Amino acid sequence: MDVMAVRTFVAVADAGQFQEAAAGLSITPQAVSKRVAALEKELGVRLFIRDARGARLTIDGQAFLPHARTFLHSAERATASVRAGRRALRVDVIGRRLSLAGLLRGFHLAHPEIELDVVTLFDSDTAIAAVRDGTIDATFRAVTMPGRSLPRDVEATSVFDEPLHLFTGPRHEFANAPALTPAQLAGRRIWMPGNLPGTEWAAYYDELATTFGIIIDSVGPDFGIEPLLDTIAGSTTLATFVSERTPLVWPVGHDLRRIPLKDPIPLYPHSLIWRTHDPHPSLAALRSHLTAAYPGRPNGATWTPEWTRARH
Repeated sequence: MDVMAVRTFVAVADAGQFQEAAAGLSITPQAVSKRVAALEKELGVRLFIRDARGARLTIDGQAFLPHARTFLHSAERATASVRAGRRALRVDVIGRRLSLAGLLRGFHLAHPEIELDVVTLFDSDTAIAAVRDGTIDATFRAVTMPGRSLPRDVEATSVFDEPLHLFTGPRHEFANAPALTPAQLAGRRIWMPGNLPGTEWAAYYDELATTFGIIIDSVGPDFGIEPLLDTIAGSTTLATFVSERTPLVWPVGHDLRRIPLKDPIPLYPHSLIWRTHDPHPSLAALRSHLTAAYPGRPNGATWTPEWTRARH
């Protein structure tokens, strides 16, 4: 249904005259007549009776008028939802229980006036394709997968290099260590059932394992973080990796331990990725906020995979 034709119908109904409606719409009376005639043809009914006093609604016109007003209101809301500055900024954070969600929440607290639409896409290829196609405005990812590069119309900037911790139960051999080096984990089994082949995080931990002789065990199934914590808490041999700012809460009886890694500190490099010509005005505010909040890399020796180093 033609929005302009419906708007013209409502204008005539409110004015009671075609000529007055034409003046209000800044068009000619002939254009008003054509629009109303086209709408009447589409609906298959007569909407107005024209006489010396002006234009009066028919019974069908009276029935159609409240629905026409609702239609115009909906059309205006639909237009406003994508008008520059009005559509919510759509950002992928991989997982709502990871540190990236905290980064985005920090932006929201600093800019509560900017509406956000937070989504969780699975793998890097899907997320970058969504950025390129305009399905989302930005994503947080490790850049880039081994042997791949970003599309020409997609950009990235580092926003957070997150240190890794070893996560163990209270009876694990390293449970009471104040800190560990990656070399001390050589030959140890690190259980990470969420490491699925083809994901950027699996590629990260595969290179970490190769570099330091660590055994990454991704045998599943992956039932989520709570079952993983339950298993780690009761094991003397299993441990896992968690990022420094990953928010975790566990029962007191689990007595789980987070042990920092150093010499070198393994860093998981998070970047913000966006389409070069994305017109959303709030995207620049997000980039500026993250750039200003970027703490830089920790002092001392650090480690990241070879395929992420060009970004830095």
